[in-house]
Amino acid sequence: MDWGMKNRMTKLIKSETGRAVWLAVDHGYFLGPISKLEKPKKTIDPLLPYADAIMLTRGVLRNCIDANIDTPIILRVSGGNSIVGKALSNEGITTCMEEAIRLNVCAVALSVYIGSEHEHQTLINLSKLVDEGQRYGIPVLAVTAVGKELEKRDARYLALCCRICAELGAQMIKTYYCKDFKKVTDGCPIPVVIAGGPKLNTDEDAFKLAYDAIQQGAVGVDMGRNIWQSKFPIAKIKAVRAVVHKNASVKKACILFNNLKKK
Repeated sequence: MDWGMKNRMTKLIKSETGRAVWLAVDHGYFLGPISKLEKPKKTIDPLLPYADAIMLTRGVLRNCIDANIDTPIILRVSGGNSIVGKALSNEGITTCMEEAIRLNVCAVALSVYIGSEHEHQTLINLSKLVDEGQRYGIPVLAVTAVGKELEKRDARYLALCCRICAELGAQMIKTYYCKDFKKVTDGCPIPVVIAGGPKLNTDEDAFKLAYDAIQQGAVGVDMGRNIWQSKFPIAKIKAVRAVVHKNASVKKACILFNNLKKK
């Protein structure tokens, strides 16, 4: 791995702990202005000091994020689909690597849809992006998306997805948590972070998700709705950080969260 690639990776995954808490705010590229992201800047700005990186599109980055931030950027570069379209898996590369360089990002992110009718095209998209990333020293985050078929989120399927992405050259994986998650991380030779997924029923559920994933081999979380759709998003991300970076238990995270939200 070249120096530039290594340097970007160390900004995304903290060397002190070997872990990461990322903030996902790229949902609008296929969901539009969902709740709490109608005005991205208003939601994002207070959370930036507590995120190890932020994942978003170039449109939101340019129009809603101040250029003087120190938070590393993971740029969503796949799209071409929408929630009202026929298939969420019908994605292409929407942002070139030169644009990512202009925006000074630390990584680019692209979804793959294993087992879908567009499996081949999304895997070829990943391969092309990895080639470009190697040329310019920019890591590629492969996102193992499932579209609307949430029942696919089991260990056998996700292990397959993650291993394929690693074999094609991705530097990092974002995937879902599932039962027997260690089978997923054990079969993947590159760092794995988990997606927060749809908003969970309770705050404790989110802390448990992060805790269990870390215990079973994930290097971190890339949470979105389970942080910024919370009534207390700053308290929430601080408690998640305690779980990921300080090995806090679920109980301690809940106590910290309850104390912080009173302030």
